[in-house]
Amino acid sequence: MALELDRYPDIGYEVDLPVSADPDELRLLRKWEVAIGYRIFSAMRWGQLGEGHITARDPERLDHFWVLAHGIPFWAATIDNLSLVGPDGSVVEGATTGGINYAAHNIHWPILDARPDLVSAAHTHTPFGTPWSANVAPFQAISQESCVFVYDQSIYRGDDLEVATIGGGHAIAEAMGATRLCILRNHGLLTGGASPGEAVGLFVMAERVAEVHVKAADPQPITDDAAKAVATTLGCDTIGWRVFQWLDRDLVPDPSVVLG
Repeated sequence: MALELDRYPDIGYEVDLPVSADPDELRLLRKWEVAIGYRIFSAMRWGQLGEGHITARDPERLDHFWVLAHGIPFWAATIDNLSLVGPDGSVVEGATTGGINYAAHNIHWPILDARPDLVSAAHTHTPFGTPWSANVAPFQAISQESCVFVYDQSIYRGDDLEVATIGGGHAIAEAMGATRLCILRNHGLLTGGASPGEAVGLFVMAERVAEVHVKAADPQPITDDAAKAVATTLGCDTIGWRVFQWLDRDLVPDPSVVLG
């Protein structure tokens, strides 16, 4: 695969997800998607208080992940100011001077360790995901996008909102199980994906679903059969990555800005 990260490929229903057998190319692609993801979050006005993190597993050091260095505004994310974090939370490569958000290690490392199917996880505090999480309730099939998650969601019921220890992350990973969305009690949303793009796309979709749940005064769920039909089509394995393709073009028109 010849990476062309200074431009976006054409969008089409038959477009395949980018893959590479070259670990250096794959690492670069994952870091690029992480940086674009942070800029998408910034454009949504998320992370302005310094909260939130998007990670990507390293393709060779599988127990290490890349994350934005601490103190870097989300709008300024580039592939050069990402940090490679080891299992003990230490920064071993990349941007090393500012450290990282400690919760990024405590939450993301246990999830990626427990889920070899995941490459990335995404979390930040949002206007609707956080208030919905205070209900400690799952999403219902009350909108088209909701059906992506109604059969693929979990709830973490612990109230250790700071996630100050690695044990808290292990508890989240256990609660998350095999799902791609975990609603963190009184805290917000967390998504996982087979790529950073997928995790970010799913996160933004989940926030839109949370908005419907918060705003709908008397929602009437669709039938289980109807919800399953939508989940089968809209909730496919590539939906998060495809949503990411629309988000990045709209909110980060020039992808070369993350190349440093």
